[in-house]
Amino acid sequence: MIGRRRAGRSDERLTLALGVVALGATVGAAVVEYGRVWRRGSAPALADTNEPLLAAAEAAVETAAVARSGYREGSISENAMFNLLSAFVGTFVAARGVTTILRGRQRVGPLRNLKLGRRHIHHFVPGILLTFVSGTGAIVTRDEALDRRLALCFGAGMGLTMDESALLLELDDVYWTEEGIVSVQIVCAVTALLASLAIATRFLLRGEHVVLASPGNAPRVATAPPTG
Repeated sequence: MIGRRRAGRSDERLTLALGVVALGATVGAAVVEYGRVWRRGSAPALADTNEPLLAAAEAAVETAAVARSGYREGSISENAMFNLLSAFVGTFVAARGVTTILRGRQRVGPLRNLKLGRRHIHHFVPGILLTFVSGTGAIVTRDEALDRRLALCFGAGMGLTMDESALLLELDDVYWTEEGIVSVQIVCAVTALLASLAIATRFLLRGEHVVLASPGNAPRVATAPPTG
């Protein structure tokens, strides 16, 4: 019994550590890109302005433009993969959050526990349906531009299904038990998040080339002070 408790605490610490790493990687990547755009873009440096808030806002607007431009310039396959991974991670986190809130109340907005008779309908059921429908659509359609939207549905279905992977593995409702803390869930979520960051980096670098290399946004060049 003591051994099981220690194992459960160890799993919880591992889950927390992986979550911190994933969040730190996301925030760190955003901060690094924001700093790069601020240095290379048209926003004045803090040392050169009396209105730092306006300079920070201008850098933030340019950073958003870099991300949008990089996404638009990406190939259909790159955008589809980014959409899939982002939808997977977002749905996984949202499903965990909603189910946690539903433990203490009947509904969360339009969301509630669904039962047919005495049978509880778990959210891996709509998740599997989403992946089946969107995957089939991606196979049979000839419109490549539609793949970006289908990737969002496919990623959402993956997130709903993987959130209850412990239930599927154990063939029992172990969602809130120690067995429910399955490392594969966390590994898949973190891997998908880091992969999204890697792909997003390609978007951002491509976007920097488009946005910051324009004539109105020439990178600042340090000049030497006048002599004599």
